[in-house]
Amino acid sequence: MFKSLKITCDEATTICDKNQYGAATLLEKMKLGIHFIRCKKCAKYSKQNNLLTILYKGHAKSCKENKICMSKEDKEALKKEFDKIKS
Repeated sequence: MFKSLKITCDEATTICDKNQYGAATLLEKMKLGIHFIRCKKCAKYSKQNNLLTILYKGHAKSCKENKICMSKEDKEALKKEFDKIKS
């Protein structure tokens, strides 16, 4: 019975990623929890992955609030550089 709950580290990271986006099933979450008991590296991966997601979401939110656009002069300069490369 318990053999069916054992997963590899590769499977654990896949489930961890799915779990982060709410796509993991209850069985997968159970398998992941059991795997974390014996594999501290995967547990650390999961913590770091969650932290990165939180940081990214915070940064993405602040970026959406502040619209930053290139000036017309910068756009023209960039266009000239592209034209030089094409030629």
